[in-house]
Amino acid sequence: MEQVEVPGALTPVAHGGGQRPSTGAPPTGAARRGPIWSPSDAAVERARITDFIGWLAARGVRVGSYHELHRWSVADLPTFWRCIAAYFDVPFSAPGTTVLADDRMPGAVWFPGARLNYVDQVFRGRDDDAAVAVVATGEDGVHHELTWRELRERTAAFSATLTGLGVTAGDRVAGYLPDVPEAIVAFLGTAAVGAIWTCTGQDYSPTGAVDRFAQLGPVVLVVADGYRYGGRVHDRRAASAAVRAGLPTLRATVHVSRVGLDVRPEPGDLTWDDATAAGDGERLAPVQVDFDHPLWVLFSSGTTGLPKGFLHGHGGVVLEHLKSLALHLDVGPADTYLWYTSPSWMMWNYRTAGLLVGARIVCFDGSPTQPSPDRLWALACELGVTVLGTSPAYLLANAKAGIVPRVAHDLSRLRLLGATGATVPADTYVWVRDAVGEHVPLMSISGGTDVVSAFVSGTPTVPVWAGEISGPCLGVALDAFDTDGRPVRGEVGELVVTRPMPSMPVRFWNDPDGERYRSAYFDVYPGVWRHGDWISITARGSVEMHGRSDSTLNRSGVRMGSADVYQAVERVPEVLESLVIGAELPGGGYWMPLFVTLAPGIELDDELRARIVAAIREYASPRHVPDTILTAPGIPHTKTGKKLEIPVKRILQGQDIAAVLDPRSVDDPALLDWYADQAPPTTSGPDAASEDGDGAG
Repeated sequence: MEQVEVPGALTPVAHGGGQRPSTGAPPTGAARRGPIWSPSDAAVERARITDFIGWLAARGVRVGSYHELHRWSVADLPTFWRCIAAYFDVPFSAPGTTVLADDRMPGAVWFPGARLNYVDQVFRGRDDDAAVAVVATGEDGVHHELTWRELRERTAAFSATLTGLGVTAGDRVAGYLPDVPEAIVAFLGTAAVGAIWTCTGQDYSPTGAVDRFAQLGPVVLVVADGYRYGGRVHDRRAASAAVRAGLPTLRATVHVSRVGLDVRPEPGDLTWDDATAAGDGERLAPVQVDFDHPLWVLFSSGTTGLPKGFLHGHGGVVLEHLKSLALHLDVGPADTYLWYTSPSWMMWNYRTAGLLVGARIVCFDGSPTQPSPDRLWALACELGVTVLGTSPAYLLANAKAGIVPRVAHDLSRLRLLGATGATVPADTYVWVRDAVGEHVPLMSISGGTDVVSAFVSGTPTVPVWAGEISGPCLGVALDAFDTDGRPVRGEVGELVVTRPMPSMPVRFWNDPDGERYRSAYFDVYPGVWRHGDWISITARGSVEMHGRSDSTLNRSGVRMGSADVYQAVERVPEVLESLVIGAELPGGGYWMPLFVTLAPGIELDDELRARIVAAIREYASPRHVPDTILTAPGIPHTKTGKKLEIPVKRILQGQDIAAVLDPRSVDDPALLDWYADQAPPTTSGPDAASEDGDGAG
């Protein structure tokens, strides 16, 4: 490789674009006195990113700090991503002709002509067949292990079963499953034959699952009899049957027995044992596909209409996840990696990516607070977890409960704590330092299902400041834009990405001309990805998050669109219309009120509240039961009839009506004064409702 000069600080190009409303967000705080965690010299020396920097230096790319490395990575995207592929020795069966043939957004063309398969990277170089690849555990406290040999054999068997069912490259396979090893095997077996995987957790209602799966026309469905959560077994046999009935394109259904319920498969169906009985790991031969061949479809939360399906390609995911897991989280073959998640959330894919770097990953089926609020810390101790991920809500709840994990559990092997799903308040960083251990950095990350990765993250060689994320990820041309598309520093702006990432969606499902894709991210700043987060970039290059600038509900890191809640609530005959808001509060709280307008003569009594809650639990998700239900005099809309979710959210957060929107654009402006009077609770935790959704007081 030729010598590459590393540039100084980049000056992002300002892109003109459409107007957006003022954020009204609080100004960025003053610089804090010092970092809450700094890496030791020994930690810097053994970090994988240090080895990568040395590898680059031997090839003519010399950088002296992480931020210099980042500047080079976005200034020369083709060389950076070529280096990532070479450093990790990605097993391309065909290398392709170039790295980035077209850098326009949308429409970037990565590695044309290259061929590979995600599954080859998973099993490449795993020479110790007896080493543990996957640990499965749950509320019953029983741990099950899957070795690399067993994982390879079952993947081979499931892929052979799919081939026997006529499944070929481009077909879709869907999973309605909890976080269990069977979901991982089904995903890998699907990817191995070039088919496209999609999955949702069983806490989604059958309607919610069918809304997603039916768009894809899946040919095989994998379901479980149920899951454990909150100290009890949730029977999902009837729900699984309803999902199956809603998918007329199915050729077969595979039944997984997880909680021991009696399942009687229909003719032509398979049990999990049958589907994985004839595995020969030595004969696993993944189909070679193009770099951008779809690996999976992940879905948006469905804020408006049906959830959007994001297609991500094999190559983009492999490169992005190798970079993120190895260089940012420092995960490798010596690690045990647990991130509490659900198959409905992109963090399941991010956690499963631990296999790409040879780590032992942990599946957890259950509640992180069962049988006690410190369950994740107990697991970290029992399993020797080295990298643990959770939600800010879980950490805040532990802090409020007075839990001190380092006293109750041996966390000496834990070396990194990750958090995502919401903004992490500064006080939580302090609690982690004091209650978990000074040796454990809290690294908040923020990204999205859209790119199935992070835009901003920590890294093991960069200090952590309380309330801040250490910096943008390598290869991510992150910026903060004002209304006119100009970069801003030290003040709140829109999170934008000015150059393409290989894990950006190949396309949306059922979006043949790309119009939905363009309007989702590029309608405000043409040619620049606008994500929908408020951020500020500090003078030291760290990033402060200020919450979503859209209306996605986000409880404990599990996102859901308001449309799903409306469909459930408005099934109740007495409810004429509803409005649900998820509002981040100062100090890390989160308030989710539901406002309803009722039929004439109807009062919101306890019996009606109970039926509304029951409808949400059954037809949306038990995790998204609101904290309170209030009768409203009306629901405000734009002149064209769109519910004003984002403006109402900002009003509930205490912002002045005039700073949020022009009242003349509202169908009934007087309603805004009523919403301004609905004060949130003064002592709100991360989730006023319980983990199992028993709020709505």
